[in-house]
Amino acid sequence: MPSDAQLKVMNAVHKVVLKLSFGKLGGNLLGMPVFELTTTGRKSGQPRKVMLTAPYQEGDTYVIVASKGGNDEHPAWFLNLRDDPKVQIAFPGEDPQPMTARIADDAERERLWPLIVEDHDNYAGYQRKTDREIPVVVLEPRA
Repeated sequence: MPSDAQLKVMNAVHKVVLKLSFGKLGGNLLGMPVFELTTTGRKSGQPRKVMLTAPYQEGDTYVIVASKGGNDEHPAWFLNLRDDPKVQIAFPGEDPQPMTARIADDAERERLWPLIVEDHDNYAGYQRKTDREIPVVVLEPRA
């Protein structure tokens, strides 16, 4: 499993690739659209940005997975949006979109999880690596 430092380096490299290629490279990873999620730091109160993938979409609602590569701890971005659900997402070359994040409840996760792993079985592998139930997060447009 990648360490926090390795994940931060991968995020930084990804941002550089997107910037240098003017969004032409790195906008899709493993068949999933890539976007930058901005949360508010739960401790600092400052904006925190991370590159993520959206393995499933329903209309203008995006579904993301707080897998952290199967680590036993939740990713920091998940803890941030859990405490403050007002987030933004920005796809390469597009303006940021204000969204509201919510953690899927048991019934919704039960419906969404098979749809996610059907096309992206890496998430099923991450779930097998950890005892924690990997959260599914729904990002909906904010009015």
